[in-house]
Amino acid sequence: MKSYYPVVRVFGLLLISFSLTMLVPLGFSWYWHDGAEWAYDEAFALSLAVGLGLWWSARRHDEELKVRDGFLIVVLVWTLLPLFAGMPLMFQLGMSFTDAYFEAMSGLTTTGSTVLSNLDVLPPSINLWRGMLVWLGGMGLIVLAVAILPLLGIGGRQMFKAETPGPMKESQLTPRMTQTAKGLWGVYAVVTGLCILALHWAGMSWFDAVMHAFTTMGLGGFSSHDASYGYWNSPAIEAVTIVFMLLAGMNFATMFLALYGRSLQPYLRDPEVRWFLGVTLASVLGIAFYLWLQGTYADYSTALRHSAFNVVSIATTTGYASVDYSLWPFFAPLWMLFLCSFVTSAGSTGGGIKMIRAIILYKQVYRELMRAMHPNIAWPVRVGGHPVSHNILFAVLAFGFMYMTSIATLTLLMSFTGLDIVTAFSAVVASINNTGPGLNQVGPATTYAVLTDFQTWVCTFAMLLGRLEIFTLLVVLTPAFWRR
Repeated sequence: MKSYYPVVRVFGLLLISFSLTMLVPLGFSWYWHDGAEWAYDEAFALSLAVGLGLWWSARRHDEELKVRDGFLIVVLVWTLLPLFAGMPLMFQLGMSFTDAYFEAMSGLTTTGSTVLSNLDVLPPSINLWRGMLVWLGGMGLIVLAVAILPLLGIGGRQMFKAETPGPMKESQLTPRMTQTAKGLWGVYAVVTGLCILALHWAGMSWFDAVMHAFTTMGLGGFSSHDASYGYWNSPAIEAVTIVFMLLAGMNFATMFLALYGRSLQPYLRDPEVRWFLGVTLASVLGIAFYLWLQGTYADYSTALRHSAFNVVSIATTTGYASVDYSLWPFFAPLWMLFLCSFVTSAGSTGGGIKMIRAIILYKQVYRELMRAMHPNIAWPVRVGGHPVSHNILFAVLAFGFMYMTSIATLTLLMSFTGLDIVTAFSAVVASINNTGPGLNQVGPATTYAVLTDFQTWVCTFAMLLGRLEIFTLLVVLTPAFWRR
């Protein structure tokens, strides 16, 4: 049991740090007098007490973390923090444990699914807390911890590798992991600030600008209004949000290098960028033409406006909606759901398998076609001009298999409970890709409150599975992981 004390110590420190973030909505609740102060008081006190207790019990065990410890800490953070993050929701809104955990998990995994309605009349601090959860989860609480915990004598390389999205986790921007994490969070914070200013300039109030900048940069899609972006019906606000959703859908490491070097060369060298922008732009134009052709909108310009916002929103796994796109001809929302499975880049705050994996899978399929016609041909898979190692190629193939298996298994499980196939499939895909709204009963005009508790837990597990990119979670669930 003592071998797990370093893990307990680190998790205790993480929980203490997380509890301090509750002071932000608590302060604003006092300022606004919105009646939610006591909910944050209790949640903060409980979180801090548990964190201090865990840290104190293992304070003398400051050994360097092993790879196994990194996996375990990451899974503990993403499974246990929603327990504490959901406390203000339970205390203030009287939500059940299942619904509060789902809402908190949805925020921290940047999914954006919600069981709440009447968002416009919620205490402002509750909406602010929901937005903060998305923002904190966006870049990853573990990456933030890597920047802070070394100051306390705790190495963070193992946690960073376990949490960082994408198949190429060995690369780093700076010689030290701490500097890497600080650089990423610095860029993330600066761009979030620019997003706040831009949204306010476009017409949002300061509160809405902050709330939606948090959920835009985190690609989480929580809103302070039931109608989401339909509340404003503003082309200017939609245009600003599109720009920042696209920025958040690209690799923040590339953004860091571009800003650090004051050059666009990192974007030109990034193999994901042109595919990400190309597929998204082609889909926006194609869906707009399809909607106009089907008579959904009378003119192409209107179709293009609504296509641009909603396609980018779903493709980047943000989950905002300016209209109820579930009423569009079925092909359009189905294609949008397909896009959210792969469009965003590795190192972004988006979900799905990531564009880099999609590129590698596509090139591997093409190589097999060439080898079928020319068995002796040498045709290595290359990305960005560099050959992809067999280790990465095998890992991507295994990930693709487990991704499809997970969707099929969870969809069958949801269907077994009595859900229609469209709702079951779209809820699972939207959850595992951390997108938010699905189709039919869980479409953009409804909430996940229509699901039973069991169905809600299935979606919660899918969100966690998607956020930890399947293997991080499955590794901890295998019996071999627990053998010494």
